[in-house]
Amino acid sequence: MTYGLGCQIRSHQGAVSTMSNPSQGETRLARRIGLGDAVLIGLGSMIGAGVFAALGPAAGAAGSGVLIALVLAAVIAYCNATSSARLAARYPTSGGTYVYGRERLGEFWGYLAGWGFVVGKTASCAAMALTVGSYVLPDYAHAIAVAAVIALTAVNYRGVRKSVALTRIIVAVVLTVLFAVVVAATSSVAAEPVRLHIGADATPYGVLRAAGLLFFAFAGYARIATLGEEVRDPARTIPRAIPLALGITLIVYAAVAVGALLVLGPDGLAGATAPLADVVRAAGASGLVPVVRVGAAVAALGSLLALVLGVSRTILAMSRDRNLPSALAAVHPRFGVPHRAELAVGVVVAVVAATADVRGAIGFSSFGVLAYYAIANASAWTLTPEEGRPPRVIPVLGAIGCLVLAISLPLDSVFAGGSVLAVGALVYVVRRRSVTSRS
Repeated sequence: MTYGLGCQIRSHQGAVSTMSNPSQGETRLARRIGLGDAVLIGLGSMIGAGVFAALGPAAGAAGSGVLIALVLAAVIAYCNATSSARLAARYPTSGGTYVYGRERLGEFWGYLAGWGFVVGKTASCAAMALTVGSYVLPDYAHAIAVAAVIALTAVNYRGVRKSVALTRIIVAVVLTVLFAVVVAATSSVAAEPVRLHIGADATPYGVLRAAGLLFFAFAGYARIATLGEEVRDPARTIPRAIPLALGITLIVYAAVAVGALLVLGPDGLAGATAPLADVVRAAGASGLVPVVRVGAAVAALGSLLALVLGVSRTILAMSRDRNLPSALAAVHPRFGVPHRAELAVGVVVAVVAATADVRGAIGFSSFGVLAYYAIANASAWTLTPEEGRPPRVIPVLGAIGCLVLAISLPLDSVFAGGSVLAVGALVYVVRRRSVTSRS
């Protein structure tokens, strides 16, 4: 089998289908990303989101059960990552689950996945931009957030190599800062192991709700899949890169969460507006507070950079199929990026970042992304053994886990996310009827 934009693939029903196949050469993306850079893109997206944005709200929901929620979110993320990796190796083109759902389940499910991803991850982009503003200049958080969006849109516009190079620097800085936080917390006299004890406040619903919020932090591995068209040897690289990025992220999250609980306890962590800055302060290492604030801003920038990459590639794929305006499918002749899609994402995210609330954005984003991965797992279920199907339990557990976590989120997030998906479905139906009536 030959992979690429012009390849033909056999669906689970045995019929030959054609993937998103642009007829114009200018819509092709070059394969420039190797294993190391693919892992870095996943790390850059995940680490910035979870440690600095989702840990506090999760502790508020689960109390002393936050570590259980972390493990639960990681298990579901692993199932989703495995399903996504197998599908991405089979369909190495831009679009991620938008493409998988369309090819395996039908056009509507692919469209709904793409809609959920674009809307949900736009909220994620705004949340990361606001995190930058909150740590750099809290009194001007929205203005700083908009400036960050403009700057990173400019970086992405210059090409994926520029984005990967910046991500490499960001990941190195963030891991160094988090290592310093963990060392300061675990070696402090303020650390009390009793704070890791799981008490009666850890209710099943609270743990599920916290796991749904923490899933927001693990969803960055999707960036590797949505960049599949730009990955070298995708059938080999993607299945290796996704679990590597996820495993490293889980280790980092667990270490940071344990350190934070040892020093602050569940209540202190839940009430902290800048949790890791409060951790080093309570640990007696106040000199690290400015370093942590810089690290938080850099981490959020890394996450924002990778998120914009993923959203723009999904828009590219949907525009190729005219599920979004076809003008957004253009690829820059010099930089080799979907420049119109990236500019569109930048404008929308800047507007949202100027008006949104970061905690609300996390819940809304989690709902959309969980719906996206439920469709990914359903798509993976249809793979045959010859196509690299994962063990059956993986997509089943992943799909059920996504649905359970989605409905366990705060009610306002469930209502908003469900409403947006319903609007997307309505737009699809109206568009299809319009096309049918014209034909």
